[in-house]
Amino acid sequence: MVFYLKKSFIKIKKGILSVFVIILTLIICISYNVFFRNTEVEALSRYGSRGEEVRTIQTKLKRWGYYNGSVDGIYGSQTLSAVKSFQRKNGLTVDGIAGTKTLQAMGIYNSSSSSNSSGSSSNTSNLNLLSRLVYGEARGEPYSGQVAVAAVVLNRVKSSSFPNTVAGVIYQSGAFDAVSDGQINLSPNSTAKKAAQDALNGWDPSNGAIYYFNPSTATNKWIWSRPMTVTIGKHRFCK
Repeated sequence: MVFYLKKSFIKIKKGILSVFVIILTLIICISYNVFFRNTEVEALSRYGSRGEEVRTIQTKLKRWGYYNGSVDGIYGSQTLSAVKSFQRKNGLTVDGIAGTKTLQAMGIYNSSSSSNSSGSSSNTSNLNLLSRLVYGEARGEPYSGQVAVAAVVLNRVKSSSFPNTVAGVIYQSGAFDAVSDGQINLSPNSTAKKAAQDALNGWDPSNGAIYYFNPSTATNKWIWSRPMTVTIGKHRFCK
């Protein structure tokens, strides 16, 4: 009888120990998901980070004029300041952390942020419309020239002489040939989408231009009188 009770007691202890191990394992798994995986998703690159993603961030911010340091893949104080400036201009949380939303606004996509380049920031009406205009007006032009065409639209939005929305500027009567001849309705390619995104992120190869034209085909004398800022490909940009 005593032996039987002892065996039963040992079995109960083993059962309790097994339950305890299972519960402890679950707690560890949940803690890992909360404190490690979520952090990885929300904060992909931050002060002190190193690697190719940081290098990509620096390259884009340098191109757009936010960053003047070396593209060395080290997330230092200059990169931190540049990211904050970018976030401030693009209506993002100004925390200096290149998390999911900041990376998407920069056009940087990976397994953690999003592998699909048609993510939430890519689906905005301004980006889609601007992409279609770039494709209709400047496909086949150098990439910087495509970005410059998009930048002209955004410069007009900022100017008191034009409508104050992207759609208003693009659909202003007689403003763009792509609207007049229907090419605005064509589906843009990936290059046009990237060019539009770069312009929205602050890159302006047009140097502040609000007009552009093709000198080989332009017949309007007035457009020739505008001060030129730069020529890219077949387009002359001017103010």
